[in-house]
Amino acid sequence: MDELLARAHALGADRRNTNYAGGNVSAKGKGLDPATGADIDLMWVKGSGGDLATLQPSGLAVLRLDRMRSLVGVYPGVDREDEMVAAFDYCLHGRGGAAPSIDTAMHGLVDAPHVDHLHPDSGIALATAADGEELTRKVFGDRVAWVPWRRPGFQLGLDIAAIHAGNPGAIGCVLGGHGITAWGATSTECEANSLEIIRAAEDYLARNGKAEPFGPVVPGCEPLPQRERHAWAAALFPVLRRLASTDYRQIGHYTDSAEVLDFLSRAEHPRLAALGTSCPDHFLRTKIAPLVLDTPPTGPVDEVIARLGTLHTRYRADYAAYYQRHASPDSPPMRGADPAIILVPGVGMFSFGRDKQTARVAGEFYVNAINVMRGAESVSRYAPIPESEKFRIEYWELEEAKLRRMPAAKPLATRVALVTGGGSGIGKAIARRLAAEGACVVVADRDAQAVADVADEIGGTAVIADVTSEDAVAEAVAAACLAYGGVDLVVNNAGLSVSKSLLDTTVEDWDRQHDVMARGSFLVARETARVMIAQGMGGDIVYIVSKNSVFAGPDNIAYGATKADQAHQVRLLAAELGEHGVRVNGVNPDGVVRGSGIFASGWGAQRAAVYGVPEEKLGEFYAQRTLLKQEVLPDHVANAVFVLTAGDLSHTTGVHIPVDAGVAAAFLR
Repeated sequence: MDELLARAHALGADRRNTNYAGGNVSAKGKGLDPATGADIDLMWVKGSGGDLATLQPSGLAVLRLDRMRSLVGVYPGVDREDEMVAAFDYCLHGRGGAAPSIDTAMHGLVDAPHVDHLHPDSGIALATAADGEELTRKVFGDRVAWVPWRRPGFQLGLDIAAIHAGNPGAIGCVLGGHGITAWGATSTECEANSLEIIRAAEDYLARNGKAEPFGPVVPGCEPLPQRERHAWAAALFPVLRRLASTDYRQIGHYTDSAEVLDFLSRAEHPRLAALGTSCPDHFLRTKIAPLVLDTPPTGPVDEVIARLGTLHTRYRADYAAYYQRHASPDSPPMRGADPAIILVPGVGMFSFGRDKQTARVAGEFYVNAINVMRGAESVSRYAPIPESEKFRIEYWELEEAKLRRMPAAKPLATRVALVTGGGSGIGKAIARRLAAEGACVVVADRDAQAVADVADEIGGTAVIADVTSEDAVAEAVAAACLAYGGVDLVVNNAGLSVSKSLLDTTVEDWDRQHDVMARGSFLVARETARVMIAQGMGGDIVYIVSKNSVFAGPDNIAYGATKADQAHQVRLLAAELGEHGVRVNGVNPDGVVRGSGIFASGWGAQRAAVYGVPEEKLGEFYAQRTLLKQEVLPDHVANAVFVLTAGDLSHTTGVHIPVDAGVAAAFLR
């Protein structure tokens, strides 16, 4: 097993060898049967799901080889081969491990100690070439056999086993329309054979491929300069996300790699995109074909958006027709007619999925498909598997079962959150909680190191932003759009505090306090509201206000006044944005001392002096003046933000939730 995992990691670490989560590896060896004490023949094979580069023992299925091979005697034929996946469960050795995948037969029936099945771009290029069988002979001679397209399953395993038995000099085979399989007597030999096939295919394509397989560059479709390209992407992405979320809300991913931009600049990209992808791993993520903008984005944004809307309507109709052409009475229901990939010449590719990883992987798979098309077109003609076969896999009951096994989505999955002042204190706690509940979180703060640390911790996106700057806020929101496709949930948390009496408060104090919180909240709300309206999917804006917005305390004129400003922004925006499905609410904390960035920056010492208590006792002082006699922590504020945005309060807007352990003087009236 250690050798197998080492081979999986080495092969999976290089995406030239196989795509993310694609392919599988196996090893056969002796194991102990605890019921008899005897040695038995076992097979360790990558199970359903997971990625080779990060494969762990828990991701392997372990089967008794004698029982697995005895299934040949009860195989009911290709029309009922799906039943064999359930039969694999009766071959498992012990508890635990991953569910056996559809490719298990390929590994178990081939009489070789080690087997790899991979999806390299170079290998699939040969597999999808119109004359792939002839090219395979030309590139490899007798060392690699050709297997005509067959859907993955038990029969494909029998076919490959027969080829292995009948070709003792062969090291593997090219699977038409699909990928490659290699074998070896040792793990080292198997890996070497896999790499020989992959590198030989790469070398042949490089030496023999024509220079411009996608045709000449089309005037007007050239890649836009990066700044202009990203501006277009940020402007279009929320609208594209709305289109791609017609059936189910999606997260987006933007790719403007050289491969994508070059493909979209060339004359042949409309024809090739319409043919769709071929490898099952590819089109299961990318759908039958992408939506392609048929005019470069050179006109007004509104005109481009209108054209995309027209194309989206057509795409949905075409997809529904595709489903109707091939669906049988026992086919699973249509899962949704929206595109997973949208291509915009000059700008790039927008991919969509149920979460950030799924959206990113869909884009990666389409880049794989572009590489495959380039290779096939350079030496032949790209000829993917027939549409009917694509449907058989896309709506395969085994794929449907895999979807049913997926864990339930977290409450904030498919939501994109922007948290200002997220580098410390309350903002950091909110960012952590939203990410833990499934949101894609953009953390904004002026402190570059702090915001990077928080983003790294939660797997989010860091944005350095001063909320007092109109340009900086616009750039932060654009960054959120480029990262995930839009913004759904905004937390106006950035703040500071000046604790001085009226006579000691300077104009500079007043302006600085209001610039950060009143002006900053306004700028963030305005910019994100534009995105939410363009998305057409509603949204949440939450202001972290304060008890001081309704309670008048001493030496607090600048802070209290600006908090009152924020509190009324909540009411005003709730009234204005409700027609767009955007809910605006506030949270009124008090006495958040421990873990608070504001209190650590000098506010704590100032307030402690006002109340005549030691600074280290300030939290206890605040707690004792509450009804619950409990200290308020940043996590308590984060809890309130979650409750307001997770969905159960879907009909609540314009309210303020106190998180102060009970301060009677601050009760809302």
